[in-house]
Amino acid sequence: MRKITLLIILLSFAGWGQITDADSLINSPWKTSGKFNFIFNQSSFTNWTAGGESNLSGTALVNYDINYSKGLWHWDTKLLAAYGLIKIKDDTFEKKTDDRIEIYSIVGKKGEGNWYISSFFNFKTQLTIGYKYSKNSEGETIRTEFTDFLSPAILSSGPGFQWKKNANFNFNLAPATSRVTLVNKRFTATRENYFGVKQGETSRYELGFTGSGYLKFEAAENITVEQILHLFSNYLDNFQNVDVDYSLNIGLKINKYLDTSIMGQLIYDDNAFAGLQIREIFGLGVNFLF
Repeated sequence: MRKITLLIILLSFAGWGQITDADSLINSPWKTSGKFNFIFNQSSFTNWTAGGESNLSGTALVNYDINYSKGLWHWDTKLLAAYGLIKIKDDTFEKKTDDRIEIYSIVGKKGEGNWYISSFFNFKTQLTIGYKYSKNSEGETIRTEFTDFLSPAILSSGPGFQWKKNANFNFNLAPATSRVTLVNKRFTATRENYFGVKQGETSRYELGFTGSGYLKFEAAENITVEQILHLFSNYLDNFQNVDVDYSLNIGLKINKYLDTSIMGQLIYDDNAFAGLQIREIFGLGVNFLF
């Protein structure tokens, strides 16, 4: 039931976008655009001597932009929501391939040239329970809850300076960023360090420097490349350890409704994991633009 509800939420983003566009005025300072994408992968093997395991996977992604521009002011907001599952034939459990929800919003007042005085807000979390998988003494796969909705949830905000050529090419520097990590107490009850939050606590405050960049362009006809980068360094603890969150999305358009999608994400955050986290998805996508 929870997964069905999640799918309804993702689809409602698409419906909301279509209604908003239909009712908007041509000369309104508000502009909205978005994309609902479903990527499907399937492999099947029967008596295949070279080996292989049948599997089925799918990922739903909503990428929605709300932009305001009037006079010296602009306000840009991006909403991202994604959820993906894979089921391998002989595995006990289906496993997630993607699970995230993110809101990034920045308001700016124009200064000299392409520079703006800015202030940003960023919120990140996931939608459903995340598990760690292992084997028991009998060799059976078992799973243990490790993350959940709002655990962790990361909220960042701060004033700064933005350089903006246009909606598809900009970066923001925020030297006085406040970042709060929120977690459920049940995850810190027995852990000394859980995403940087100490045992028995439910939050962690950080003050640091944030750098964010966005670049979207057409590499060739019907090939779109989108890159998103977030950097954060904590003044209060290990300033030299820079958190990195980089996403690359490539769309190869086949027609109005179909494209091939390549999505990759690289994360470094030593509070979550002492090493690089890498995720890559490739598949045929069904698109709804609004």
